[in-house]
Amino acid sequence: MVNQRWNRRDFLTISGLGAAGLSQPGLLRGETAAGGTPETKFYTCLSLGRIGFKATFGDSLDLAAKYGFGAVDPDAGYFAQLSDDGLAKLLDEMKSRNLRLGDAGLPVDFRRDEAAFNKGLAKLPDVAKVLQKAGVTRVSTYILSFDNDLTYLQNFRSHACRLRACAEILKDHGQRLGLEYVGPRTSWRSQRHPFIHTLSEAKELIVAIGTGNVGVQLDSFHWFNAEETQEDILTLRNEDVVTVDLNDAPAGLTPDEQKDLSRELPAATGVIPVKDFLDGLRKIGYDGPIHAEPFNKALRALPIDQACEKTAEAMNKALTL
Repeated sequence: MVNQRWNRRDFLTISGLGAAGLSQPGLLRGETAAGGTPETKFYTCLSLGRIGFKATFGDSLDLAAKYGFGAVDPDAGYFAQLSDDGLAKLLDEMKSRNLRLGDAGLPVDFRRDEAAFNKGLAKLPDVAKVLQKAGVTRVSTYILSFDNDLTYLQNFRSHACRLRACAEILKDHGQRLGLEYVGPRTSWRSQRHPFIHTLSEAKELIVAIGTGNVGVQLDSFHWFNAEETQEDILTLRNEDVVTVDLNDAPAGLTPDEQKDLSRELPAATGVIPVKDFLDGLRKIGYDGPIHAEPFNKALRALPIDQACEKTAEAMNKALTL
């Protein structure tokens, strides 16, 4: 079974909108650097989909272990094929390799028509049950920051209703749902009606959903493009943050020119104040997964093994700033 994570790059492309060993592997696993304050409780997750690759779940484990990551993306489709004993053995193997599971992508298409949404929602309980057996407690998805037909209020009501239905199912299986806002101006200005593209707006949607198990998926690229600071992160609690993506932005572009699907590996250019972002997470005691999500053409052109090595090196650099 191929580990396929439905991501925004896939969606925008389909929609025609898309433009060896580490020096301190302990940091990648979420350990505290000597003398480091505040404590680093989060752990890096190798998310092959986020760096532009696909592989079997077994290959993902091997690559994560080889390059010092602390977790990998769950693969509900693969887990569903295993017996209870088989899943238990897999989890034991992961534990022996100091690996855990990160967040799963929400397998429900809530952005399109009612039929597509209902079809995905009907399948969600079975997926959530499989993830629960594997011990997965975090699920995430993104919010498109534009719509050509729905006004902001119409879109808000639709998202609140549909995501509430998803969140209720996930809550029954002990899972939290993280919502990612998309910050670049080139995204939310691309169609007639801008939609949620800041942390404060995402918070309003979370309150409207009202299930108690919905939080944010923080992304340093969107945080930067929304012109937010560490102070915005400090308005959150650990339990408000479900998962985190880390990256840098291309140099030499104005805020009006930054594009969602053109980024750099963490700490590659210094455009995004990655240290401020990570220190904010440390200060609130965030203890979940953190992934690289560079949407970078040059990285995707590399062999998968080399791309994972470069990603690990970039994460290590960012975590030691």
